[in-house]
Amino acid sequence: MSEVSQDTATLPPPVQAAVFTAAFITALRRAGLACSPDRAVRLAEALRLVPPRDVETLYWTSRVVLMSAREQLPVFDAVFTAVFLNGFNPAMPLAGPAATPAPLPAAPEEARTRPSPADNRAARSAPSLRQPHPAVASAGQNGPEDSDAQEREAVLAMASPDEHLHGMSFADLSAAELQDVRRLAARMLLATPTRLSRRSRKSAHSSARLDVRATVRAARRSGSDTTRLLFARRREQRRKLVMLCDVSGSMEPYARIFVSVLQGAVAKAGAEAFVFSTRLTRLTRQLSLRDPDEALARAAATAPDWAGGTRIADSLRRFVDEHGRRGLARGAVVVIFSDGWAQEDPAQVGAQMARLRRLAYRIVWVNPRKAAPGYLPLAGGMAAALPYCDAFVSGHSYTALTEVAAAIRGVGQASSERRTN
Repeated sequence: MSEVSQDTATLPPPVQAAVFTAAFITALRRAGLACSPDRAVRLAEALRLVPPRDVETLYWTSRVVLMSAREQLPVFDAVFTAVFLNGFNPAMPLAGPAATPAPLPAAPEEARTRPSPADNRAARSAPSLRQPHPAVASAGQNGPEDSDAQEREAVLAMASPDEHLHGMSFADLSAAELQDVRRLAARMLLATPTRLSRRSRKSAHSSARLDVRATVRAARRSGSDTTRLLFARRREQRRKLVMLCDVSGSMEPYARIFVSVLQGAVAKAGAEAFVFSTRLTRLTRQLSLRDPDEALARAAATAPDWAGGTRIADSLRRFVDEHGRRGLARGAVVVIFSDGWAQEDPAQVGAQMARLRRLAYRIVWVNPRKAAPGYLPLAGGMAAALPYCDAFVSGHSYTALTEVAAAIRGVGQASSERRTN
């Protein structure tokens, strides 16, 4: 991308930070970049902390906050150029449906980046501001002036692609990265705590419980008093795993990954899977397929309210009435994936969570918004549900999903043994 001259480029008329951020994020999303609402909040806060007195300051502030991968820079530079050099009004996307942003220039064939602020300061002393600069991750020319670029290249080369994906928020993934993380999420192994079954098995150890019935039956077969005592131990079995995923519009950046987690749990751990938006839909049969793509396609076709509104209380009520009270949730580990943004009275959410609590052995709530800096569970539905949860985790990235797996197992949590149903 050609350099932006300080003499010819000026900032647009001043607007509120929140309005500008929403408009700029909308332009980036229309250009194909995935920018989560969390990053929009961070950019608005950054613009208050670092007032953009020139285009260069605004560029680097926006780039540091919004960009998470080098491959996104060409599109970001193209959108930034359209906004500040092509007469684009940042408030236009918010004006109404008829308002459309200025057409975006095509991304350059080569992935070029702007020089760092230190390079810009050195370039200002030169006669021309349009001299080419080496890319951040390129080797550049040999010499002491390129030591910083070489050091940055070495740092970037140390991180493998898998490690890069593990730490990224699901809302910031590109389409290709989303497919990779979906495959990783579907291969996760989820294990629930064990419980003592009502059935028993023979044991040769005298420390086990004496099996009176088996001993008497053995004596009857021999036709005389038994000379051998038989012992038995109660079997251990895994508790049932039930997963409910919110697929409403507010959960859209994360729903695809979470449904992949459900698909892996159904296919490998025999879990029960449900999705809900405005109504509850059981997807255990659809997600039992080994092919994750086909399983997700059938799941999306079965749930017509995908990306709709959110009715948490009504969905929980239907689950408890139609499935939970019939034995599906009794003594089970129930995992709920939702941001807690409900359209109902929070008291109804609390009442249904209390009913579910009386049935389930353990309730784990996964809220990807929890990873946002300074997050507090103030949303009505989330605040009402939190007192009935045994664990509250974010699960916003692949690394954070390990916390979900640990919460399902009960690692680091004191489980109440009085709930042995």
